[in-house]
Amino acid sequence: MSDGVDGSATPEPVSQEGFADLSSRLDEGPVTMLNLLAFKPDGGRERYMEYGAAVVPLVEKAGGRVVFQGEASPALLGGASWDLVLLVEYPTRRAFVEMIQSPEYQAIGHLRTEALARGELHPLDS
Repeated sequence: MSDGVDGSATPEPVSQEGFADLSSRLDEGPVTMLNLLAFKPDGGRERYMEYGAAVVPLVEKAGGRVVFQGEASPALLGGASWDLVLLVEYPTRRAFVEMIQSPEYQAIGHLRTEALARGELHPLDS
């Protein structure tokens, strides 16, 4: 799983435990990816929208779909606040991994990194 996925340039710390779990369950599915996103000031949101327009066709090609996208309100519990919350469903974890390792995704992944001050990505069992 870690081959082809370099987390060093992302605004999110890469969880080795999370990748190990994902890798051990590649053919399980469906999986819904919870995206919690905080944009960089001065253009982060716009850069993320550029990323979104480029990544949706790749998600669909992988058999996935955006289930929910919504602007986040201030937290009622917890300290973190987010700008945008996304739920993206994939048929399997393998479909997600293959998408992010594809040359097409590698060509646009920098847009996400350039857009985010911080983010979290949680695989959820559907």
